[in-house]
Amino acid sequence: MNTELDTRSIELSENIAAVRRRIDAALLKAGREGEEVQLLPVSKFHPAEDLQRLVDLGVPMVAENREQEARTKAEAVPGAQIHMIGQIQSKKANSVARWAAAVHSIDNERLISGLERGMSLALERGDRSTAVLPCFIQLSADGDTSRGGAVAADVDKLAAALQEAEHLELAGVMCVPPLGSDAAEVFAWAAGIRDGLGSGLKLSAGMSGDLEEAICAGSDVVRVGTAIFGNRPVR
Repeated sequence: MNTELDTRSIELSENIAAVRRRIDAALLKAGREGEEVQLLPVSKFHPAEDLQRLVDLGVPMVAENREQEARTKAEAVPGAQIHMIGQIQSKKANSVARWAAAVHSIDNERLISGLERGMSLALERGDRSTAVLPCFIQLSADGDTSRGGAVAADVDKLAAALQEAEHLELAGVMCVPPLGSDAAEVFAWAAGIRDGLGSGLKLSAGMSGDLEEAICAGSDVVRVGTAIFGNRPVR
């Protein structure tokens, strides 16, 4: 590895350590000492080489927003465990089922059916080694489902569909506060929905700018991009 790559690896390692210190401080403030919050680096638009660096640093779990980019990176970095956090078109469900370590953007029953079918095909063809795909129901806090997410009234039926699927598992709920909203209020609302679905489920909430508020509300997974990778490359 050349000097430039070494420098980038050091930068990523330092950034990860800084974010983990923020997580620890937030857990302390929330009275959640001893609990664990999963750090999920969001590598959107950053090169596959950065994913390989994270794997080499012992951080294999990352998140991606776009199916094509995620698929390409999964092929380039076999050691990465990629979580899909962006919207998924039904026609892309088969592809996502082949490479995804988890999906955080379940918002309709058609997608659940597509992923279940895709999982069956992937297992039949030997494209996957794990038989169950953890899935989070994405919540729409403002009811505008065009940006992704399910309204609260649909959560129970989506949870039931996931629980009935052979190869999918209800892992919890995910939310992104709408622009201009009170993030702390949205996180608390999402945590309440998570709690209402049963025990042992996770809340995937909080990003670079609001992870402290999310953790104070009960988040178990924070999705952090800029604070780890830096600003996204211009495209």
